[in-house]
Amino acid sequence: MLSDAEVAALHDLLNPWDPEHHPADAFHHRLVMAAGAVLDVGCGTGAMLHRARDAGHRGVLAGIDPNPAYLARARRRDAIEWVLGTAAATPWEQEFELAVMTGHAFQCLVEDGEIRAGLAGVRAALREGGRFAFETRHPQAHAWESWIPERAREVVDAAGRVLRVSHEVESVVDGVVTFTETVTDASGAAVHYERQVLRFLGPEVLNRLLREAGFRLDEQYGDWHGGPLTPGSREIVTVARRG
Repeated sequence: MLSDAEVAALHDLLNPWDPEHHPADAFHHRLVMAAGAVLDVGCGTGAMLHRARDAGHRGVLAGIDPNPAYLARARRRDAIEWVLGTAAATPWEQEFELAVMTGHAFQCLVEDGEIRAGLAGVRAALREGGRFAFETRHPQAHAWESWIPERAREVVDAAGRVLRVSHEVESVVDGVVTFTETVTDASGAAVHYERQVLRFLGPEVLNRLLREAGFRLDEQYGDWHGGPLTPGSREIVTVARRG
């Protein structure tokens, strides 16, 4: 089986942070580079903040994530504050002008109570008027319908192993999608297995929860190029401001 460190390295292989070629990464990168103090909520392996430092960001950068193996990989780069924890338990008070949550990580907050607690933690970390940028998949696009074994991806890891990564949906109930990720080696043997649960929020519910948490909507788009949010949009790209 893959070690936790190998799973973290595999995540970077599957999800390279590349603002030059990925519109989602470019969107967040522009916001980060324009802000003096930035918090990455659910920072994972820290790729976004690493890239910001490489690009010349000289302000305050901090990342928080609940996964110790991912955070260990993030800590390969110093001059950035790394904290083990969750959005609901951020240890900062009004220290950042921007908080970001990339990679659809917001959808890992499933219950209304989790979302409210996460938003409260982010709001507490932001200065008055600070902004929170994040994205969720629009539920009307049914993104989970493409999470099928037939669309598996193959990568070659640092050890030269060919790994096959596939997904399969177990259930879709009231906007909550439960699915599995299976990693197999060249022989077909499973070397990693994980069950994940994501919440697909429509814009009405999402914006209500933001208002209740003390945020006001600054910008909201249906794609990464500033297109309008419509029922046919695949993304809900949101920038909310602490009220």
